[in-house]
Amino acid sequence: MVEILVLAVTGFVAGVLNSVAGGGTFLTFPALVWAGLPSVAANATATFAALPGYLGGAWGFRHDIRSEGALKLWQIIALSLVGSVTGALLLLVTPSDVFDGLVPVLLLVATGLFAFGPRLLATLRARGMGATGPGLSAALVFVVAVYGGYFNGGLGILLLALFGLIGFTNLNTMNGLKVLLSGLMAVLSCAAFAIAGLIGWYEGLIMAAACTLGGWIGAGLARRMPVAVLRALIVVIGLGMAVVFFLR
Repeated sequence: MVEILVLAVTGFVAGVLNSVAGGGTFLTFPALVWAGLPSVAANATATFAALPGYLGGAWGFRHDIRSEGALKLWQIIALSLVGSVTGALLLLVTPSDVFDGLVPVLLLVATGLFAFGPRLLATLRARGMGATGPGLSAALVFVVAVYGGYFNGGLGILLLALFGLIGFTNLNTMNGLKVLLSGLMAVLSCAAFAIAGLIGWYEGLIMAAACTLGGWIGAGLARRMPVAVLRALIVVIGLGMAVVFFLR
């Protein structure tokens, strides 16, 4: 009963976080390791558990999802799916030690980009440079998607930073597309993980049910929060995750 309660509570809170700011895997991954899953299986199961929460959050943001910047919406989705499959395959065939060492660095960079992205974009636009062009935007989307397929932790923070760099300005639009892409990428990653037998179905189903409810509630919460408060919360979560991963 204690294990079920811990998995359910962490899943619910993670679903809320994933819709509001990202960072839910920071809770689900250690909870799954605590429940007895090996780290690679815990990573795969955490991705599976987050999937319905992502889709529930995307439904909550459905009226906000659209494209801004140099890429069309279908191009962003297609690049994300290809990158996600690439990352999932890399997880299956390569050791994670090297990449794990890069995680806190990536989180710090992503949080910094998100925190200072609007000011940077305003400076670029004032100088007539604007956001990134279609080529660089496509490359950035693909790289972040590879990361998401390989290791789901901090994906929300990276996606929000990415959207700021490629020309997005509306925070609700950014959050909606974040959970939509996270969900679509998780579907393909989970297919690869399931074929490889990495998902702990018992733990994952308990956590997934809680994540679904949390994702739906989180979408409504994010839409009502002031933009400044939401942006500050995202930055705090990103910095906190980076510190924890540095100390691992």
